[in-house]
Amino acid sequence: MNIAVFMDRDGTINEERGYLGDPCGLNILPGVVDAIRLINENRIKAVVITNQSGVARGYFSEEMVEKVHLRLRELLGEKGVYLDGIYYCPHHPEVGPSEYRKKCNCRKPALGMLNLASAELEIDLSRSYVIGDKLTDIEPAYKVGAKGILVLTGYGNDQMKSLYEESKRQPHYIAGDILEAVNWILHDLHLNME
Repeated sequence: MNIAVFMDRDGTINEERGYLGDPCGLNILPGVVDAIRLINENRIKAVVITNQSGVARGYFSEEMVEKVHLRLRELLGEKGVYLDGIYYCPHHPEVGPSEYRKKCNCRKPALGMLNLASAELEIDLSRSYVIGDKLTDIEPAYKVGAKGILVLTGYGNDQMKSLYEESKRQPHYIAGDILEAVNWILHDLHLNME
């Protein structure tokens, strides 16, 4: 079974733009290419899991989400790095047309995207890691025995306020950005192999 690093998209891999529905607005954050390169070189699965409720809200279509993901793969590929999978949830529990307005099992913090990736990519979730800029991004880690890392990009700094006030579960690590998070993961994996 493979180990994976599950990464949120907006605010973790690319600049937080509200609801990104246009590939032209995709700007990869500094350090992301180096972080994914480290994941690739260490034969760890690099997987994006992202809530895209902009579809349910009518801001953009699933086709546009796919175009953004194609552009993301292109930009990373130009730098010689790759993602093993991209999974997204287009739903919202309270808004949108009935096909998208539902309490689904894929919208984070639910486990649907992790479970699907685990089945398709043969991932051992309990040995994996989840990186995100929101507490809801990393909450799935606790449910499957993985380790959650909060990054301070995107909404990360805002999340720090509620982290100590509301959250009962602390991240396993708090990183300035995704590159710091991946370096911590590699160190953690090395310690666990000794």
